[in-house]
Amino acid sequence: MSDKQRRVIDLHTHSSCSDGTDSPYELLEKAARHRVDVIALTDHDTTIGWSEAREALSQLRSDRELSLVLGAEISCQDENGISIHVLGLLFDENYQPLAEELARTRENRLTRMERIIARLNEAGIEITLADVHAQKKGDATLGRPHLADALVAKGHVANRDEAFAELLHNRSRFYINHYSPSPSKAISLIKAAGGVAVIAHPLASQRGRTIPIESLDAMIEAGLDGIEVHHRDHSQEEVEQL
Repeated sequence: MSDKQRRVIDLHTHSSCSDGTDSPYELLEKAARHRVDVIALTDHDTTIGWSEAREALSQLRSDRELSLVLGAEISCQDENGISIHVLGLLFDENYQPLAEELARTRENRLTRMERIIARLNEAGIEITLADVHAQKKGDATLGRPHLADALVAKGHVANRDEAFAELLHNRSRFYINHYSPSPSKAISLIKAAGGVAVIAHPLASQRGRTIPIESLDAMIEAGLDGIEVHHRDHSQEEVEQL
């Protein structure tokens, strides 16, 4: 395939509407500048950035026509409490059952954050919910990366990577699950909303416990359309297996 035929596609990105660093506009501007052909906006459990992304797309001009795929990364967990993320792409944002499920998940992220902070405080690590909120922008979905940034700001760790490695990983004594739907339920909702369902980083063992690959069968039966293979938290062996 020649360079003229090669297409650059990224179907898993986050903006400052969840735990990304760039606004939706900045994200699309960078994509256009770096000659990306297709980019998906998939913030955690929210569609709040869709409007700005649409507006950005209409304003940006590049040598290549940039295409936008709107979606969300939905937080799920299986019956064993293992965290699983499902990317919903191209679904109807006005489909109420899915919108309500996303809202419920976001609400539970807040109470979960309060409980994690309480555990950190009990261990002598001084941090408050206000410190965490100071690290997010506007109505962004609250998540552990914001807590990591707050820990950096308070001088408890040097950077976000150290915060996750030392305090916030899934096996940490400070880790707490929050309400989230089963993967099959999330997939069913995405499909009912006219979308495409893709499991995100399913074998990312660096993040903690992972699902057995056999469990993908149940998700496929529920309507799973695809699997994210290339991810920075997948080893080369995991990439080959997927």
